Amino acid sequence: MNLLISCCGLNCETCDARIATVEDSDELRAATAEKWQKMFNAPALDPETINCLGCRTEGVKFAHCYDCQIRKCVAAKGYNTCGDCELVENCEIVAHVHKFSPEALQNLKGLHN
Repeated sequence: MNLLISCCGLNCETCDARIATVEDSDELRAATAEKWQKMFNAPALDPETINCLGCRTEGVKFAHCYDCQIRKCVAAKGYNTCGDCELVENCEIVAHVHKFSPEALQNLKGLHN
C-alpha cells in the first residue's frame, strides 16, 4: 500500500510541505505557508512549521497532523486510510478535504481497486 497517500487521500508525493522537507527548502516552506494561508483563509503560518514526511510514514509531521481529526478517526477504527471505511463518501470529518481536493477521494478508491 502506498504510504504516501495520506489518511484522507491527499498525495504526499506532490505535497509542497513534504517536498520542502525532503529538499530542506526554506524558500518552498515560505511559499507554502503563504499559499496555504490564502487557500484556507487561515492565520499566518510560520514557515518553520512546514515540515512533513507524510501522515502515514515515520518521521516529522506538520504540526496540524498531531491534532488531525481525520487521522485520529482512522487510528481509532484501526484503518490504514479513510478508504477502508464504508462511510468515506458521506463522512463529515473528511468531507472538507474531498470538497477542496476531489482527487483525494479518487486516491482512496484507487487503493482498493
